[in-house]
Amino acid sequence: MDSLRDQGFTVVGNIFSHAEVGAIIEGIEAADAKGPGFRVTKDLFAIRGFLREIPSLRPLIFTDGLLTLLARYAGDGYFAVKSIYFDKPGSSNWFVAWHQDLTISVDRKALLEGFGPWTIKEGNFGVQPPLYLLENIYTLRIHLDDTDEGNGALRVIPGSHRQGIILPGTMDLSKERGISCPVDKGGVMIMRPLLMHASGRSASDRPRRVIHIEFSSLPLPAPLEWAERIVRTSSFQNQRSLQDRSHPSQSQ
Repeated sequence: MDSLRDQGFTVVGNIFSHAEVGAIIEGIEAADAKGPGFRVTKDLFAIRGFLREIPSLRPLIFTDGLLTLLARYAGDGYFAVKSIYFDKPGSSNWFVAWHQDLTISVDRKALLEGFGPWTIKEGNFGVQPPLYLLENIYTLRIHLDDTDEGNGALRVIPGSHRQGIILPGTMDLSKERGISCPVDKGGVMIMRPLLMHASGRSASDRPRRVIHIEFSSLPLPAPLEWAERIVRTSSFQNQRSLQDRSHPSQSQ
């Protein structure tokens, strides 16, 4: 827990068994990739609104192990607010430059102090919220493959999350290499969204499949709502009682 607080990340292994990972992968491969959240190219297969697009996978994702991990590191009262699936094929040569995760997904656009800039893509609304909301979020990255520098493991700048929102030009990122964060299959990397992070090109033929889920314990100011809000309604064991409180996108 000290690592997450001080460094902005930690890695915990063996949260999902290989059998559980296999079941998740089977569910993804069986999904209809024609949904609005799917992005399919030769270099990337991604699903935005992952838990909304494939709701049948929720019981496989929100296991006792994952929920216990979330409660241990974040505390009680946290619910999922954003989910993305990334499949970086072994042949992919794209990379992601240093950045912080500064955008949340909401159900509509509203002129509220501290919210902006806004993005609208295919009816999905994204916005940079005030700092207090970003500081409340925990990101859990579930790894479906063994991941290291050879297949594009995340690199981070430890402690950078404690600097708040880092404005362009205030940190010389051209000289930063950070540290690599290898994660074994079935392991989970927990990080704060304000942690500066990047990922390199793949240098092997091994895939890198990751489920990225962001959790918050805070409501948004009216009239905004989280676009993808999923909570558990009873005990850890009653996984099928998870309710999707997503709100349909409204026009601007």
